[in-house]
Amino acid sequence: MAKSEDEIVVEDPAAPASDSPAVTSNRAVDVAVSLLLLAFAGLLGFDNWRTGMGWDATGPQAGYFPFYLSVILAAASLWGLAKEFLVRGQASGTFVTREQLRRVMQVFVPTLLFCLFTQWLGLYVASFLLIAGFMVFVGRIAVWKSLLTAFLFSLIMFVTFEIAFDVLMPKGPLEALFGR
Repeated sequence: MAKSEDEIVVEDPAAPASDSPAVTSNRAVDVAVSLLLLAFAGLLGFDNWRTGMGWDATGPQAGYFPFYLSVILAAASLWGLAKEFLVRGQASGTFVTREQLRRVMQVFVPTLLFCLFTQWLGLYVASFLLIAGFMVFVGRIAVWKSLLTAFLFSLIMFVTFEIAFDVLMPKGPLEALFGR
């Protein structure tokens, strides 16, 4: 498809560098995922066999359909492993580069910490920290703007869920000070 003269192309200045070294290949990820799914299928198959995967007088037992779904999952995993084994001499593309992985981890790690901190700090304080942290460290936005935005967002969430809709949300020690 040829570019028209009216087309505007915008480059992303923060895009990962094209010369970033590969962390892993497509083949390695395919094999790892197939092995994990095969182990999961084995665990599900065993558990559903244990609970009953046959028919009784009233119809199928509790593990009947899940057992056969786990058999299908295991077969698909074995197919994926066999496919990768057969093409092992051929080149495999890059799954992720170091720079791409760094950018993914910039989002994954704080989000994981948010989930963990919500248990101890409550939803609103953890949200405040997540939003302010993303804005300052990832977005490179001024600290005062980040803190103000995070505070207003958390306050609006608090008013919406706790006061307007009276929804039970995970609370921490700060909300206890307000009697909520």
